[in-house]
Amino acid sequence: MLEARSLCKSFGPIQAVKDLSFSLEKGTVLGFLGPNGAGKSTTMRMLTGYLTPTRGTALIQGHDVQSDALAARQCLGYLPEGAPLYAEMTVRQFLTFIARMRNIPAAEIPERLGETLERLSLTEVACQTIETLSKGFRRRVGIAQALIHDPCVLILDEPTDGLDPNQKRDVRRLIQSMLDDKLIIVSTHILEEVPALCNRVMIIANGQLQADDTPQGLLETSRYYQAVTLQVDDSQAAASALSDLPEAARIELKHHELTVFPREGAELLPLVTKLAEQYQWKVHNLRLEAGRLDDVFRRVTTGLEA
Repeated sequence: MLEARSLCKSFGPIQAVKDLSFSLEKGTVLGFLGPNGAGKSTTMRMLTGYLTPTRGTALIQGHDVQSDALAARQCLGYLPEGAPLYAEMTVRQFLTFIARMRNIPAAEIPERLGETLERLSLTEVACQTIETLSKGFRRRVGIAQALIHDPCVLILDEPTDGLDPNQKRDVRRLIQSMLDDKLIIVSTHILEEVPALCNRVMIIANGQLQADDTPQGLLETSRYYQAVTLQVDDSQAAASALSDLPEAARIELKHHELTVFPREGAELLPLVTKLAEQYQWKVHNLRLEAGRLDDVFRRVTTGLEA
């Protein structure tokens, strides 16, 4: 449904995006990650046709975003960073305006508008001017304008920015409900949302693709994957006993918690549990680590461990 072909973008001597290529299919929710200045927003603006690439191109449903721009944009919904809106319009007026701009037939607009307002929980503020809305409601209006024409490709730049935990959950449910017939790209800095929301993750740094995998695949590259973390009263004595385990690669004590890292292929949890029972440690917390995405993100983007 979407293909990037050797996308490059330079601003004078600065290369913001360097030879970026990938393809995405229907049913994908892509978490598009990277540190500030990595080239995420520049890439998304090129995919939407908002920015012209220095070199390369992108296709949406087979339509080139440069040579066949109108057809490409008809397939696309875009929530840009900051979600610029017409503050003096009411929510209803603004979404009606967007529907007309999207060439939705006039007879269909009231039904499409009602569905979109309900879907984004905006019915109660439909008659308020946008400037009077909270940041969370304005964000939802931004998502609504991207959805109102029912596009097959959605590009959402920080869609949950400014939303409270309940609103974030609602947006995640909304995105997951559209998986069957859409491709969705989500740029976010909230790493804990990625495993719950996305089925593919791409990480870029310095304008280049550094990692492309499923969330689980990335977690399994974390140094914390299958490690065991515990909190005990006498952490020094516990660390000494745990370091004698042949299956333990190393021990780390941080913030009153011990983390035991496994050697490749080792299963530490039953061994750590057995030692805790043997020495009768007073254990306050014990968990098997699933891997940490922030650890992977830091290593991939900086080469350093978290």
